Amino acid sequence: MNNFDDFKKDKIYNIAIFASGSGTNAENIFQYFKKQKGAEISLILTNKSDAFVIERAKRLNIPILIFNKDDFYKTRKVLDILLEKKIDLIVLAGFLWLIPNNIIKSFEKRIVNIHPALLPDFGGKGMYGDFVHKKVIETGQTESGITIHYVNEHYDDGDIIFQVKCKVEKDDTPESLAKKVHQLEYEHYPHIIEKILLGFPLL
Repeated sequence: MNNFDDFKKDKIYNIAIFASGSGTNAENIFQYFKKQKGAEISLILTNKSDAFVIERAKRLNIPILIFNKDDFYKTRKVLDILLEKKIDLIVLAGFLWLIPNNIIKSFEKRIVNIHPALLPDFGGKGMYGDFVHKKVIETGQTESGITIHYVNEHYDDGDIIFQVKCKVEKDDTPESLAKKVHQLEYEHYPHIIEKILLGFPLL
């Protein structure tokens, strides 16, 4: 059994994606599961009213929720919608806020994030996007990559699920390194999400 074609055919898993930016990973995940037909992106959530992920969600006909800090941290608004949608897995894809405890407790081991470096190095608050790639290059690293991990109450601190590496060349810039890392994200994130949903061994 390798995918949804031969496992739990009667079950459709509901995925919610949190994103703060353009949503390229969100769309990549959507396209992957559109072909697999065993899971679907049931909701996209964003904390930025001008994020391009909103346009992607509209084009792909995915319901979207835009929320602010009070919605997220002072009320149950976001949690209640996740529960109402019967979400099986929460996927963070370029989402920059800490997940509040009420969501973490309700979705224990069902929230995953992807980080554009090899954790535990180059993680923490403010370490995202080109800030990460710049630091990797400045410190003379010869390898970078991606880390997919479970989410807890701290930035980039949850148990590591999967890592894969790429080389950092001497002439790499943050932009060129970002391209390598993005390719790893697009290639591996949907597959790891699928394995998590199906309960397959990950390492």
